Amino acid sequence: MDKDKFGDFEEIILEEQSGNQEGQGIPVRIRFPRQKEFIGKVVQRLGGNRMEIKSTDGKTRNCRVPGRFKRKFWLRPGDLVIITPWPDDDGKGDVIYQYNKSVSYQLKKRGLLKDLDEGF
Repeated sequence: MDKDKFGDFEEIILEEQSGNQEGQGIPVRIRFPRQKEFIGKVVQRLGGNRMEIKSTDGKTRNCRVPGRFKRKFWLRPGDLVIITPWPDDDGKGDVIYQYNKSVSYQLKKRGLLKDLDEGF
């Protein structure tokens, strides 16, 4: 695909959708992690705006939701997110993006979540 057209997102055509004509799919745009960002899975909520997240680099981090995203994200254990580790402390990070369930399925189908499923 043409990366200049979509930037960090990639367009995926879904083959099956109920209510559509055969052969037509709905394009879905997926945001992939940039440099120094990782896909993570919420393991446990720790209270407040903090949670334990296992990331694709194999580390478990204590991550927080920054103030600008507090009302936007409603995270539960098992949700997929994009995190950025803190430059000072690699054991902590910030949640910057939340994937919805349909995109989570597409990421799993592409094999990007193999590192996360090993521990669960």
